[in-house]
Amino acid sequence: MVYFCRKEVILIFPWGNTRRFNSWADQCKQLYGSRVQRVSVNAGFTCPNRDGTVGTGGCTFCNNEGFSPSYCHPGTPILQQLDQGISFLRKRYKNPEIFVAYFQAYTNTHGSLEHLKAIYGQALSHPEIRGLAIGTRPDCVDEEKLDYFASLDRDYFITVEYGLESCYNKTLLRVNRGHTFEQSVKAIELTASRGLHTGVHIIFGLPGEDRIQMLDQAAMLSNLPINTIKFHQLQIVKGTPMALEYAKNPEHFHLFTLEEYVDFIVSFAERLRPGISIERFSGEVPPAFNAGKNWGGIRSDQVIHLIEKKMLELNTWQGRLWGY
Repeated sequence: MVYFCRKEVILIFPWGNTRRFNSWADQCKQLYGSRVQRVSVNAGFTCPNRDGTVGTGGCTFCNNEGFSPSYCHPGTPILQQLDQGISFLRKRYKNPEIFVAYFQAYTNTHGSLEHLKAIYGQALSHPEIRGLAIGTRPDCVDEEKLDYFASLDRDYFITVEYGLESCYNKTLLRVNRGHTFEQSVKAIELTASRGLHTGVHIIFGLPGEDRIQMLDQAAMLSNLPINTIKFHQLQIVKGTPMALEYAKNPEHFHLFTLEEYVDFIVSFAERLRPGISIERFSGEVPPAFNAGKNWGGIRSDQVIHLIEKKMLELNTWQGRLWGY
């Protein structure tokens, strides 16, 4: 059964749309008639910069416990995680109709193709799961794995999300990322060439990057064949090497205030290709894991409201400065 049809959404800027940025949530409603809700799954994967494949210690900013829902435990069977997640999300989001399994924790293509087929086959056997969102790294995909995902994409919605985090190799080295931006470009191009939905993550505020460098990434990302993007402001998470670095040398970091971030993200969106859908503007670390400054408990939907309010005040929109 084909669950998702391939259509294009025509953007009207400015200003026939109801929003001043290309919202992935709104596109889903337009394309599929419903919210597309991700159900997080922890399948017990690790990362190549943790297990010694390319390094050890992991990314200096990473503690997955701070980002994983309470129902995600690698020892729990995948189908049980999905049942629990769907039940939780139905209560929270007023009965969303479309669910995809979100393999979020660590690197979800770091294994043999046979292992991936077994893991993803379990998720797709769930009667309410209509696709997969696969979080991974650009150095952990190859032609064979991408061909497999493309075969699944004929009947399900498949999205491959790459943690780029930065477009600068100096930054990637400093945070022990273990791959280069050139590897990111290659992986994205290989993925998009198969017609797969391709998404990326970027962190703003990583040590060593100033405002101009961060804004310049908008042009770099706009030149890539990506469909969606997620933005995260840097948060100092307890239990990470970065938290130790921050405690010793806080002057090495500039953590955004909420007002600074809203101003910055509006400027970034102005420079971003309008065809790229924005999935997320900011991240949320539970207070118990936050070792740095926080925004007083403000939630992501409130951040979006402030960003849209600022865009309206400035009479600007996503892509207004794209190409200049």
